[in-house]
Amino acid sequence: MQESYENMNTKKVRTRIAPSPTGEDIHIGNLYTALINYVFAKKNNGEFIIRIEDTDRGRFQEGAEKRILSSVKSFGLTYSEGPDIGGPFKPYRQSERLEIYQTFAKKLIEKKNAYYCFCTKERLDELRAKQSEMKQTPRYDKHCLENVQNSEERISHGEKYVVRLNVPRDQVVTFTDVIRGGISFNTNEMDDQVLLKSDGFPTYHLGVVIDDHLMEVSHVIRAEEWISSTPKHVLLYQFFDWELPIFAHLPILRNPDKSKLSKRKNPVWASWYIEEGYLPEAVLNYLALMGWSHPEQKEIFSLDEFVSVFELKDIHPVGPAFDSNKLRWMNQQYIQNLSDGALFEKIVTFYSDKKLDSDLLKKIIPLLKTRMETLKDFEDLAAFIFEAPKVSLNQKEKEIASKLGELLASVDWDEEKILLQLKNILQEYDIRMPTLYKIVTGKEKGLPLPQSLASLPKDEVINRLRDALS
Repeated sequence: MQESYENMNTKKVRTRIAPSPTGEDIHIGNLYTALINYVFAKKNNGEFIIRIEDTDRGRFQEGAEKRILSSVKSFGLTYSEGPDIGGPFKPYRQSERLEIYQTFAKKLIEKKNAYYCFCTKERLDELRAKQSEMKQTPRYDKHCLENVQNSEERISHGEKYVVRLNVPRDQVVTFTDVIRGGISFNTNEMDDQVLLKSDGFPTYHLGVVIDDHLMEVSHVIRAEEWISSTPKHVLLYQFFDWELPIFAHLPILRNPDKSKLSKRKNPVWASWYIEEGYLPEAVLNYLALMGWSHPEQKEIFSLDEFVSVFELKDIHPVGPAFDSNKLRWMNQQYIQNLSDGALFEKIVTFYSDKKLDSDLLKKIIPLLKTRMETLKDFEDLAAFIFEAPKVSLNQKEKEIASKLGELLASVDWDEEKILLQLKNILQEYDIRMPTLYKIVTGKEKGLPLPQSLASLPKDEVINRLRDALS
């Protein structure tokens, strides 16, 4: 019987994420899972750990592990154990734990809870085709369990094999999900899952159960796509005579049209949001609201506040919509709530490859704060202040630039006087503000022109307008 959620405080809380290094980085959906695991562990004075599941060698990408760990750190989700920092249950890469899986697979075989399978790909394809033709659920038919008597001999001759789970028939497997309640599966609907592949690497199902048990994971908090696999894991826990962890399956993030979040419709790699100038705390705040609501219906709150009010059971099981427009709005709120000094530091850090005039940047921070949605917006809004833009003007625009230069050269250099001359130009030439923006900045919109121009030396502005004429 699985331990109830209410009694979980009788044991040390240990949560984990176990990403696979098969993509460019950690998926934003997996970052959401990491956030919930981190917050739940922190709330209960527990440990949050990272384990790398790198047993899918066909899809393995060199460097992906480093990027995953870097992204998790970039978002401030500190972990106490992992492949890069070690811990009491090392190693934390599955590829370095193969002997462990093979030892436990043999124990299952000895107890007849698993068996060797020598079926060829051709036979398995033929079996699936027949089952599909008869409109049956594709599953292995236990052929090798019932017909092979000389497994050890065949293995000694070098014949390839896999190890399969021996799922008993006519039983009901039940487990409790903190978010979804009691869930039951009939074993007649379950496949004899491959546990150990022919290359000696475990499948997810064997590896995750063994590692979660040996690493003393108390709560398995993962995406809902693993619900259908959980009964196989429950069987393995029972076969090993191990205590079940507490399960919680989080809703999968979806696009606003309810389709599964995918890179075809949304940026899915966590590092993309950092590179695009989203603040980590804003992204975490937004992810916190995926399937969960603040008790006071707040939309903006810190990670520490999230930890203090969060309850795992309050997550809704329905897949929430990941709205990139709403995230952008939230990021803007975070930028606007920064002090001028904090925004200055974030811009300098984000553009560490550029030499920004600190005094000039400090002057325009108040202008930037009310208009930036991401840190990357700085370049579109204010790049022209730090470097003369390259503008291509038609004949009429050159005429306007010349006249504007004359008018500005004759005034005292402050916002009001500059604004007055800009209005005169707009009226005289019957043009709209985007045309003036283009002449001055090379773009059709940006920071308020009077304040922007006033932040620069008068001679600099006049010289730029003269250069634009050529």
